[in-house]
Amino acid sequence: MAPTEPGTTPDPPSTSGTSATRGTPAPPLAVSDSNGVSTRPGAAAWAARETEAVGPSPAEEAFDALYRHSSEALFRQTFLLTGRRSLSRESVARAFALAWERWPEVAVDRDPAGWVRAAAYEYALSPWHRLRRAHRQLDPPPAEPGPRALLDALLELPPPYRRTLLLYDGVGLDLPETAAETEASTPAAASRLVNARAAVAERLPELAERPSPAEQSAFLNERLGALVLAQAAGTLPPPATVRTDSERKAELWTRAAIAFTVLIIGLTLLTLATAPTRYETPESPAQRVGGVPPRGGPQKLTPQDVKLREALHAKLARGPERLVPEAH
Repeated sequence: MAPTEPGTTPDPPSTSGTSATRGTPAPPLAVSDSNGVSTRPGAAAWAARETEAVGPSPAEEAFDALYRHSSEALFRQTFLLTGRRSLSRESVARAFALAWERWPEVAVDRDPAGWVRAAAYEYALSPWHRLRRAHRQLDPPPAEPGPRALLDALLELPPPYRRTLLLYDGVGLDLPETAAETEASTPAAASRLVNARAAVAERLPELAERPSPAEQSAFLNERLGALVLAQAAGTLPPPATVRTDSERKAELWTRAAIAFTVLIIGLTLLTLATAPTRYETPESPAQRVGGVPPRGGPQKLTPQDVKLREALHAKLARGPERLVPEAH
């Protein structure tokens, strides 16, 4: 199948609810029940499982049941998205830690497993991981030529195309649900799916030989299952560890927020205590004044003038020049 031309709308693939109704078996990356029968992680399936396995148990047991129910399959899915086992393990742990942090919201969601899957996909496909040295190199590819070619073709797709192909042909979501989880319209999701299949068909001639979309979906479903089976099982932490780490991180963030708030309040009180209560006009800087006339007035007496003045004050006036009153 060739890529669609710009400006045209591709024929959407079959939009039935599950991979079983599309006539294709679900791969091992899908969630399975206790009898090994593949089931789509919908609201009804999870409600039945929660009623049987968990029942009216506390929140910790419900979370542990969800973790055991979907963590391994989610690890396999994120490995097909990233090609890195360490990043896949970290994405699954981060998604379940976030789910436990928001458990009141996740517990009442119509699809708790889908909520965790969306969180794991978002974290796994974050472009910031390219800056981390631990996640720059891909894990060694499978030794068989077929699984290696399929994994290389998947990792060469743009992240939205890769995610759409995995959700529809791997997990078994229908087209509207795939579009909703990838935050795209249904025609856009159909176009991504068609172009992703065309890009994979260039690396896998067997896919190009299937003329119908249903046959291509069945072929990809089978090959994706074989690809995940060729990988070793993931060593995921136990659910109690995930819950403990989530609570510890939440406590640290809470303490940091309280400390920051107390610091802001302290700085505010210090500012209020030291700030002036009225406006004070600032003093203007000193400047040299020009054009002022020199100081005037009598000149300063010389030492001789001072001596003469004291002598005149000390002697009585004698002679006709002055009239001296006489006492009677």
